[in-house]
Parts: sequence; C-alpha cells; structure tokens
Amino acid sequence: MATLQTLFLVPNIHCASCGSHIETLLRQLTPEPESIVVSATENSVTVTHHPDLVAQSICDLLESAGYPVFHTTHVSPSAENTVHSSGENRDTEHDGTSYDLPAFTDAVSLWVSGRGKVDEYTRLRHEEHCEACQGHRNADATPTSDTWRATFSVEGMTCASCVSPVKDALSSLPFVQHVGVSLAQNSAVVVHTEESNVELIREAIEDTGKDAVLQEHVNVSKHHEDSQNSSRTVSLRIDGMHCSECPRRIHSVLQDLSLHTLKQATLADPVLSLTYTPRPSVFTIRDIIAIISDMDTSFTVTVNHRPSLEDLQRKMRQQHRRGIILRVWLSVIVAIPAFIIGVVYMNLVPKHSASLRWLMTDLLGVPRAEWAMFVLATVVYFGATSWFITRASKDLWSLWRPGSSTPLIRRFYRFGTMNLLISLGTTIAYVSSVVKLGISAGAPHDDGPSSSRQSYFDSVVFLTMFLLIGRFIEANMQVKVGDAVSALGRLQPSTAILVNDGAHKDDAGFHNQTCVVIPSDRIEIGDVVKIPHGSSPPYDGVLVSDGVARFDEASLTGEQRVKSKAVGDTVYTGTINKGEVVSVRVTALAGGSMLDSIIQVVREGQVKAAPVERVAETLTAYFVPVIVILAVLTWITWLSLGLAGSLPADYLDDRLGGWTFWSLQFAIAVFVIACPCGLGLAAPTALYVGGGIAAKNGILVKGGGEAFQEAKNLNVVVFDKTGTLTNLGKMAVRDKFITTMREGQVSGILRAIEENSSHPLAKALVDSTNLASVSNPRQETVVHEATEIPGKGMKGIVTCYHEDEIKYEALVGNEALLADYSVPIAESLKSRLLSWKRQGWSVVLLALRHESTKDWHVAAAYAAADEIRPEAARVIRALQDRNVQVYMLSGDNRDTAVAVGATVGIPAANVIAGVLPDEKAAEIAKLQQTASAAAGRRANVAMVGDGINDAPALVQANVGIAVASGSDVAVQSAAFVLVKSDLGAILTLVRLSRAVYRRIVFNFVWALAYNMVALPVAAGVLYPIVAGGRHVRLDPSWAALAMALSSISVVGSSLLMRTRLPWVGFREKGGDVEAGDGSISEER
Repeated sequence: MATLQTLFLVPNIHCASCGSHIETLLRQLTPEPESIVVSATENSVTVTHHPDLVAQSICDLLESAGYPVFHTTHVSPSAENTVHSSGENRDTEHDGTSYDLPAFTDAVSLWVSGRGKVDEYTRLRHEEHCEACQGHRNADATPTSDTWRATFSVEGMTCASCVSPVKDALSSLPFVQHVGVSLAQNSAVVVHTEESNVELIREAIEDTGKDAVLQEHVNVSKHHEDSQNSSRTVSLRIDGMHCSECPRRIHSVLQDLSLHTLKQATLADPVLSLTYTPRPSVFTIRDIIAIISDMDTSFTVTVNHRPSLEDLQRKMRQQHRRGIILRVWLSVIVAIPAFIIGVVYMNLVPKHSASLRWLMTDLLGVPRAEWAMFVLATVVYFGATSWFITRASKDLWSLWRPGSSTPLIRRFYRFGTMNLLISLGTTIAYVSSVVKLGISAGAPHDDGPSSSRQSYFDSVVFLTMFLLIGRFIEANMQVKVGDAVSALGRLQPSTAILVNDGAHKDDAGFHNQTCVVIPSDRIEIGDVVKIPHGSSPPYDGVLVSDGVARFDEASLTGEQRVKSKAVGDTVYTGTINKGEVVSVRVTALAGGSMLDSIIQVVREGQVKAAPVERVAETLTAYFVPVIVILAVLTWITWLSLGLAGSLPADYLDDRLGGWTFWSLQFAIAVFVIACPCGLGLAAPTALYVGGGIAAKNGILVKGGGEAFQEAKNLNVVVFDKTGTLTNLGKMAVRDKFITTMREGQVSGILRAIEENSSHPLAKALVDSTNLASVSNPRQETVVHEATEIPGKGMKGIVTCYHEDEIKYEALVGNEALLADYSVPIAESLKSRLLSWKRQGWSVVLLALRHESTKDWHVAAAYAAADEIRPEAARVIRALQDRNVQVYMLSGDNRDTAVAVGATVGIPAANVIAGVLPDEKAAEIAKLQQTASAAAGRRANVAMVGDGINDAPALVQANVGIAVASGSDVAVQSAAFVLVKSDLGAILTLVRLSRAVYRRIVFNFVWALAYNMVALPVAAGVLYPIVAGGRHVRLDPSWAALAMALSSISVVGSSLLMRTRLPWVGFREKGGDVEAGDGSISEER
C-alpha cells in the first residue's frame, strides 16, 4: 500500500533538542513512521507514514508533548482530508491547501518572545526538552534593576521655598534617578530603581514636613510590554458582606473560575483585586460581577477606581481651602470688634465720649481697650495664626530632627519658608505685646483713663486676617491654574450603551440588536457600543457601522471643524458625535486611550522646570535667611540709633513706649511683607497656564518649561519631507499628457480601472479625473475585468459608451508593466517621462488595445507626487517673515527634494537631501554649529518630524516637534507633540512659547521689584517724611496686605493669559495668534 507524507507546522520548534525529542516521540507510534524530518528553521515536521497511522494521531501526540500543531497538510495526492488543528483562518496557498501565513508568523513570534496566549501547561511540557527555552527562562530569572516611576500628591507646599527642601531630600537618595516637583500641581514625580524603595521616597517627603500620598507607581521598564498583554487587572468593591464567611465564599468562587486573586476582600476592606483574560461574548468583567452579585442579593459589586492625581489634588485643595476659610471667618469676626476698638474709637470717636473714656480707663494698670485687644489677639493667634506656626514648626523640625541628612552648616543659610516669616512676624508682635502688657500691669499706675495703647495686638489680628484672605484667594486661583488637566479628565463619559454580547460576531445589522446602558468601566476590548448624537465614545475604538459618521475632535486636537469617519476609522473618547447614531468596536480601555496619553504628557510636562524657574528656586532657597537677617538688622539699627540719641524725639511714638518696642514695628513689617511666594510662583503658574493653552490648541508640551524656553528663541526650523511637509500615503497628480483620445474618454477609462485599487497612486488618479470631469465630462465606462499586478499596475477590460459601444483592453501602470506587453513608447513621450522622473515624480501610463486589433498604444501619461500639505507654504512663509531660517531634511534624491522645497518656499540651498536615517542627527548638530544666530551664539534648532527615522534628530535638536500622526518612537523623542496634523500649530507654538517666557520674566521682575521696593519701605526709609502730621511708615497690618497682594498679582498675571484681553491675553483670531505679556504685545 502506498505511503502518505504529512507536513505539520509547529510554531515552537526552536533547537536541535526539540527535533530529537519529536523524533523519539513519534517513533513510539504504531505502525512506526518510515521517516521523520524535523526543521527548526521552517518550524515543520514532515512524516512519511502508513495509511493506518492517521494524521490526527500524530497531531494529538505532538500536542500532548507541548508542541501545538498550527496546520497539517497532506502532500500525497491520495491524501485524506486535511486536518486543521488550530482552527485558524487560511488565506495563503501551500501545497494545495491554504493557511494564514501572518497568523502562523505571529504564533512563532509569541513562542520566541515568551508572551501571548500560550497555555502554561503546554509551555512547561515544551520547556522540559527545549534547551533554547530553558536558556531564555534562566536568563529571565536573572534579577534586573527595573526602573519605576512614582507619582505623589504632596500637601503643604505653598511657595517655591517649600519645593526646594522636597527636591533636595529626594535628590539625595542614592536610588533616585530623576526628580520633578510641581508647586502648581502639588505633586512630585520620582524615577527610581527597585519597587520597594517607594516607601523610602514617601518617608523622605514626609521628613520635610509635608504629607505625601502615593498616586501612581509604574514599572517603566515593563510598561510597554504590559500594555500589549491581553490580561486585565481590576479592583472590585463588594458592599453588603455581612459576615466573615462572605469573603471566603467569594474567594472560593473566584478560584473555581481559575482567576488569579491579587488581594482578597475583607469585611474591613471590601475591595478585591484580580487578574483575568477577557474574551468578549464568552467571559468579561460583566460576567465576574454578575457571578459575585448572584451569590447573595445583598451584594453590590462595582469596579473600584483609584482616584486620579487630579482627584487627589482637588480633595487636598478642598481640605486646604476649608482649613483656611474657617480661620478666615474666625479672624474676620474677631477683626470687627478689633477694628471698632482700635480704629473707630481711637481715631473717630470724640475724646470726651463716655464710652471711649470707659475703654481707656485702666484695669490693673492697663486700659480696658488693651485687655480687650489682648483677648481678641489671643483668640486669633491660637485659633488662626497657629495654622502658619504649625507648618513652620514642621519645616524646622524636619531640618533639625535627629538623623536629618541636611549638613549642619547648610541648616544656617538655607532654611524656612513663607510660613516661617509669617510666624516670626506675628509671634514677635504677640509675644512682645504680652510682655509689654505684663510690664504695664505690674508697674505703678494712676487710676483714671489712659491716653495711650502700648501693644501690637491689633496688628496680630489684622495681619493674620489679611494673610489668610490672601492665601484663600491664592488657593482659589491656583485651582483655576490646574483646570486644564482636570477638564481633559472630565471628557470621558461614565456610562456606555453596550450592544448585546453577541452583536460583535457580525458587524452587520447593529440596528436590530438589543442594547443596555452600563457603567463604562465594565466595557471590554472588542465590545461594540452605540454612540448617540451629541455623545462621546467611552473609550477609543473603530467605527463598524455603515455610512459616514461625523465627529468633533476639537477637545483633543483643537481643530474647530467636524471630521468625517468611515468604517474602520478610529474614533476617540472625548470627541463628540455630530452625526447619526453609530456603532464602535472598543480597541483600548482606561490608560490606553489617546485622551489618557494626552493627560499623561501634560502631567509630565508640568513638572519639568525651565532654566529661569531654577533661578527662582535658587533665590527663594536663600530668601528666608536673608529676610531674617534684614529684619534683625532693621531692629538693631533703629534701636541703636534711638538709644544713642541720634533720632529726633518726635520719632518715638509715645503710645508704644520705649525705643525697644518702637523699633520692633519695622522688624515685624519686614518679616511679613517679604514674599518668596511671588518669586516661586512666577514661572510655574505661567508654565502651567501655557501648557493648558497649548493643549487646547492641539499641542502637547512633553518637555515642560525647558521646552518652552528653548522654543521662544528659535533661529532654525528643520522639516522632514515625507509625512511632515507632505501627506504620507496621499499623492496628487502634478502633470499629464493626453495623446490622441479625448480627455473625457481617457478619464472615464482611467477612473473605471483605478477605482478597483487601493494604491495611493490610484486614488490620486481617481481624484484627478473627478476634477477634470468639471470641464471635460467623463464618458460612461463599464469595467468588465480588473486585475492588480503587484508592483506594476492594473489590467482590465472596459467598454466605453459614446456614439458607439467600444471595448478596450487597458493597462494602467508603470513602464515595466507596458514593457511586459511590448507597448511602444514614442521618443517625445520618453523625454517627457525623463523630465518628470528627474523631478522625483512617479509616472503612470495608460495603454489601450481595441478588441479588433492586436496593437497597443499609449493613450495618456500622468505624473504624480506626494501631496503637499496645504498649509505648508503658508507656515514656512510666516516663519521666514519672523527671521527664522527654514530647512528641509530628506532621504530622497536631491532633484525630488529641491522640487518639493521650491513648492513650499524653501530655497535650494536650505534643502539637505540624500540623508540616511542615522545621519539626520549629525545634520542637525551641524546646523546648530554653523547656522547664523544673533550675537554669535549657537543656533537654536527645531526639528519637525513624524517617522522612526526622525527620532535621533528630534533628540539632537534643541526643540523636537513630532506630528502625532507619525510613529510612537518619534512622539516619545519630541519635546512637543502636534495632536492635530496641521503645521500651523507650529506658529502657535512659537508665539505661545514667546508669550509664556515673557510672562515668566514679567512675573519674575514684578515679584522681585515688589520685594525690593516693599522691603525698604517696611524697614522705615520713609519714616523721616511727615505727612498729615504723622511720620510715613508701613504698619505691620498693611505690610501683611501688601505681601498677600504680591502672590495674588503673580497668579492673576498668569491667569490673564487665558483671556482674550488686548496686551495681556493670548488670543487666536483669524488664524493668527496674538499674545500679551502685561506690557508688550506679541505681534508688532
């Protein structure tokens, strides 16, 4: 009897040991195979065997040993029916039988990489005999130092002086690689090694006197790999558990489902975490929730969400504001009687008033008014001012605590925050007043009304009230500064309309399916959801319903126009459906959507400081010690001059009594008017607001403040050609030549043939015929056959209907296609084709042959090239008008590159062509050295690109700008990402960068000038001047108000950038953007 030969495709044959094991295994079969050939290179096993040994038996034995069979083919003509073990789709011919070659390649890759849906038992059985996999397993077992990113929300940071201790403490940890601390965001991002170190990081933050809450902890090394994993980890909250048996029952059920429980629920903490592999229509999170809910009617199961960073910040700021507002109300209530006693009675009530005389009557040697002010000030000091004192004490304790890592010498010249200055000012005022009160009470005195008050109790009350009101206003304004990210997070809907689980098996007939509204966190990848008019998709997905959908993507890209979407196009969560109801298949869940990526990029950018911001941090680090020294020197100076008799007698205000007490008023004023907050907030608030404006205009700021500062003074902008200046995959006809036929007839034939191809050239030709038909109507043409010839073009048979019915054979393609059919090309046409090719254009020829003849002739020739972005020339011209040099970098030949450059307005001298991917970075470096820049400095170069090959150049450039439609590698390498594929955003970026930087400088100069002017006034330089019979001085209470206004004015200045006010706001009008900086307009 004839033997059979069967080929088995096995994806996990990796080495010679696999081959030996398979051969030994199959020799045990009966009847024994005649020959066994195992190929590790082709992942195949070829067995020659007796017909009594059926292929299914061989297949079963291989799979039981850990070698899954993807496909089986019988080579013998007399073979039995083909066995398809894997059940995969088969598209590619192989020995008379088809199978899915890409799917097989993926299966091989999954085994090689060790990832994917591979049964663990099968993998273990396989590894017993595979030396290659054993080597991989041993290598994987080798411990590696993974990189982790921890994000903390930090409570207690109120100024730049608060930021420096936190940053210094974290930077001193040996396992920390990078630290980013954001005052505006009240957060810290720390990149470190070893997962267990996160607790040490938290302790380091809390040792500085701040409260830290871990918001996110991500293994950066494995984040990309995990994102490709099909498994999902969720946390479920189970309310209604009423006894200790409930958690055990739930755990038992989950074990029966073979689910991996990471954390079990308890009565005290009813949240469990588990990992599972979802399979739409078979097993989803909805099934898990239903199974648990069905166990007991009292169980209520919901998906538990860890609060986002913005949620924690909102909660923290609410608590912060609540603590302030309670103290504000207390100080305001107390300030009313203090104002009546200290201001109204002392200055406005007639001296002979009985009530005034009663208040000024001594009680134990001190006027009753003074005792009243003592009580009021004591309430405020311990009830409201203690808020500052507590924080200042924590800061000092963290500096001087046992085991502090701060060097001893440094503790004397870098210490304290704004809270310390406020605490010193109010405490000195209160304690000195109490001491004076005690001295007055113990001194001999006369009965009767007193004419003087001898304390700063009123200053304590009003000083505290003004400070708290200022802090409350500042806190509210900082909340508005952080609205950009919070607004993005609110774009995602909380519910979704799920098409019933069976609907996604067939993309047709969605209107006939049943739907149910569910929380969006119960959606799985692969689910189909309905998006009504005016709603947003719960997650990113692809359109599966027929027809054309229309989505408004302005919330993500900033483009104020509705985009049309067809079947297969991606739609994003956060965008709005402006058309009819559509169905979308979900392709990404929380954390993987475009909206999540934007939020993450904005967050990361906001903790990256600009160089000018680091200058402010350095100044504020030494600010408090300097102010303390100045205040002490102020007091000593005035006291010394007074005691030495160098001051006129009328300088001494007799109501305060004595030079010692009198001179304290200047020191207290210095303490409370000095404000490092304005300096510290100058840069972060402007950068934070600028990042939000950029996001609204479709620009993501990945590089933070440093990227803004580099972008504000660009000298050179370099564009990649393909995909940046041109639309990748989109081509347009540049020239054409019609030989003997009418253009309408040629257009009809060309359209009929090319409509059957998806090639970009074909689409360009179809679009060209549509335009030509306006002036030369196409003749009706019917295509009977259309065959695509790979790499060459199309062949078909068409019938033209005009006066007569004429049938042609048609060839549409390149010269190689025409050469295959021996189509003659005239010399005059050849010269035209050569001219086109020298310009880098692609050539398409149309050749026809009448059904009655055997001769071919060329009917038309077309030249097509990549479609230039419509806004490219306008953007380049606008950059050149701003004295920015524009270059183009391309790997194409010079003729092509120069032709494209000329089209968009780039001089031939500025076109760098024929550059290999690994040479692009070197060209950028060369431009940084050779391009001309102001004052002979190194040129600031921006690179705009979209491809993987642009990534090195994006990193090398001072400013890397990636087009979001490009590769992930390019996006990750850039400082800015253009979410919308409109190069006009570059103009917005340049203008916004300049506006943000100027606003930072304006804020910084304003805050510095504010302090430089206010400090001498508070120290008493104007005291010799007499106005209205009184010496000019700044009372500590008004000094406190001035200090509060300093911070408020800086934050307000940054927030004004959001407005459209002339000179101060950032405005976009008529496609041109304008910005102000408080003194100078953006456009002159």
